[in-house]
Amino acid sequence: MTTAGCKSDSGIIPGDPGVPEPDPDVLPEPERRDEPEKEPKPGKRVAGQTKGALESVKEMGSTPIPEVKSNIHCLTIVGQIEGHLVLPPQNKTTKYEHMIPQLVALEQAPEVKGILIVLNTVGGDVEAGLAIAEIIASMSKPSVSVVLGGGHSIGVPVAVSCTYSFIASTASMTIHPIRLNGLVIGVPQTYEYLDKMQDRVVRFVTDHSDITEEKFRELMFRTGELARDIGTVLIGKEAVDIGLINEVGGIGDAVKKLNDLIETNENMKKEAPLQ
Repeated sequence: MTTAGCKSDSGIIPGDPGVPEPDPDVLPEPERRDEPEKEPKPGKRVAGQTKGALESVKEMGSTPIPEVKSNIHCLTIVGQIEGHLVLPPQNKTTKYEHMIPQLVALEQAPEVKGILIVLNTVGGDVEAGLAIAEIIASMSKPSVSVVLGGGHSIGVPVAVSCTYSFIASTASMTIHPIRLNGLVIGVPQTYEYLDKMQDRVVRFVTDHSDITEEKFRELMFRTGELARDIGTVLIGKEAVDIGLINEVGGIGDAVKKLNDLIETNENMKKEAPLQ
């Protein structure tokens, strides 16, 4: 037995004023447990707008495009092809010093099997355009070009440099002689330089398309079609009929053709005997 003046087995003296007795009408507070935050599983998307998506809406007024893993890489050549001289800031340009490293990287990237070139250009620097066209033509991976809107002037060699080329039914291509901007010294050497540069363009186009040199030069020097100038404008099917472009079509046709070329290229690699 325990007496009133002794400690109980729990160590608390009954009736001790220093220790308040629990009120039977008040429920005890539940015990708090700090649970660790659950991290999202790998590969699972978290609901809600990401910071990048909100920035895209704020800056561009549109949501970002969906990320699609593909073995095709798309390059766009728009506006004016910028060469050794920097064009005014209001001009929409494609800088060749940006395009060339991208094409070299695509040639080395094992996950990229084909390249889609989308063209809507007014032309530009001759040597810069030829440099881009030469790299595309020398790549080991299949490539397909699509002319949308226009592929004028030095855009013509870029369009035909791919393995296969398409042109939209409403797109146009302007073929004209090479012209110089700025101060031109009227001496025979200047004419010979222009003539040799023009021969480079003619030779590249005829080597990478079905048009003959005679026909291409005839279109280049045709009079009466362009105001205050000589040359020819081809629209859609006209470029196909003369052998400059392979087919009339759009993005869907180009992607389908590129997939077929990729499949053919992969089959040829499998069938090739080991050295």
